[in-house]
Amino acid sequence: MARLTPAARRCRRRFLEFFPDGFDDETYRETERAYKWDAHRRWRSELDRRGFESLLDAGAFDKIADHAIRVESRTNLLFSFEKMAVRDAVRSGGAQPFAEGLYDWLHGAGPLRMRFDRWIATLDALPRRQTRVVTWPVATVWGFIARPRVHIFLKPTVTRIAAEAYGVPFDYRSRPQWNTYRDLLAFAARIRDDQADLRPRDMIDVQSFIWVQGSAEYD
Repeated sequence: MARLTPAARRCRRRFLEFFPDGFDDETYRETERAYKWDAHRRWRSELDRRGFESLLDAGAFDKIADHAIRVESRTNLLFSFEKMAVRDAVRSGGAQPFAEGLYDWLHGAGPLRMRFDRWIATLDALPRRQTRVVTWPVATVWGFIARPRVHIFLKPTVTRIAAEAYGVPFDYRSRPQWNTYRDLLAFAARIRDDQADLRPRDMIDVQSFIWVQGSAEYD
């Protein structure tokens, strides 16, 4: 605690006001963590790396897209218009690029920055009916669900408020691009280090900590 900045201590106190036992708090597990972890478990049941590769080899792009959409649909992570934009895109001929692009983002070769840029380009090229597919929540939700020890979910307004409250740099741009995601990963690493005694397990806990700082739900 002595090494924390005043801003980090304030954010810690805010989190503990709602969840006195930190990330082991029973209410926290029930309200913030459980449904996100359940989504990860459902993902692994069908689309772990080996299963994902088998479906790609079989050309089962529609099945991959359908599973990805179904897993996310049981969470409240995306807005309804974002869910609809993705559904429309994959049903309008975008299932194959979505499936291949998602696998590359999660498991592909090359530095994380290159994979991120390729994933954004994939989303940007998907068929569009009414609303755009490329938003920060859409860009980050499946990485967060599939690999919660590596990737984090970005809700723009909440994250910007939280970064300001914590006193960390956050180069936010409304269009998904690497510098913003890089800063978010650095913010997440800072939280995991600062709040290590609260025992954050993964990015689910870090994202929930951020959510408590910036969401009107916790005003």
